[in-house]
Amino acid sequence: MTSSPPTGVFVPVPTFFKPASSSNSLQAAVDVETQIQHSVFLAKNGVRGLVLLGSTGEAIHMSRQERIDLVSGVRKGLNDAGFPDYPIMAGTLINSIDETLEWLEDFKKAGAQWGLVLAPGYFGAAANQEGIREWYTVVADKSPLPVLIYNYPGVTNGVMVTPETYRILAQHPNIVGCKMSHAVVSWHNQVSLDPKIDHKKFKVYSGLGQQLGPIVFFDAAGVIDGLAAIYPKTVCTLMKVAEIRPISDENLKKIKELQYTVSTTEEFIGKYGIVGIKEAVKRVTGFGTMEGGRLPIKGKLPEGEWEKWSEVWERIQKTEDSLSEKDFK
Repeated sequence: MTSSPPTGVFVPVPTFFKPASSSNSLQAAVDVETQIQHSVFLAKNGVRGLVLLGSTGEAIHMSRQERIDLVSGVRKGLNDAGFPDYPIMAGTLINSIDETLEWLEDFKKAGAQWGLVLAPGYFGAAANQEGIREWYTVVADKSPLPVLIYNYPGVTNGVMVTPETYRILAQHPNIVGCKMSHAVVSWHNQVSLDPKIDHKKFKVYSGLGQQLGPIVFFDAAGVIDGLAAIYPKTVCTLMKVAEIRPISDENLKKIKELQYTVSTTEEFIGKYGIVGIKEAVKRVTGFGTMEGGRLPIKGKLPEGEWEKWSEVWERIQKTEDSLSEKDFK
């Protein structure tokens, strides 16, 4: 039987690059060692799994060999750190079926358990729902890994995968879930509550931590959330408390407080994306550099911008520092 990913918080980790000054090539080299260290940090602090080489991971800016080396390096690093079989999804970000399958074959050999497959959107609205369903069916038929449907309209010319399409594709034995990186909460809920979907097999994740509490209340599996790369204990504690049934008055109060803290901080992630995540990871956890990503996603925040968010940082840092293992594991 095809395995499904677990419920909980996954992190779409940024790909770490070495300082540009240390590289003789046109692009900064991938820093696999820092990638491993950050991955182990997340595993120790409640994160249920990783998404490597997703949109935040800049897979589209990397060579085939770099992608393979990153996944295999992180897998070995986690094994060596005492996290064997730690859940890893790896992202595919291209429209060609043949190349998508090539990526998935590479990731399988490198140690990933699932493929997070971006919806084909180069032609935007011309990619109708029937075409999207056929595309995913062909990929899933041939994929060596179980796949999740990844719908991120912001990088696919506005393509939206509909609840009906999820319902149909959820019947495929090799399609085990989805990530919705958009703010249409109704569609999250329609899919996570659909009685025609086997929810033990097909898991629904949001790409937005600001939706965690509301969607988990309606049976979503969790989030694949960038903020958890910076403040894992806070996001994972929110997930843990939001899953508890029945919901006591005490837990409802915790959910509200944690969700407010997460949601206000997510505004920064939404505004500054990869550059903001990388700078925050460096400032808060010490991993990486503040040089941003590979061209054209490089640079750091505008001068003085970090300080403008001081109230948000102080609030979530206070929460993060107050949490212990019993809160988030």
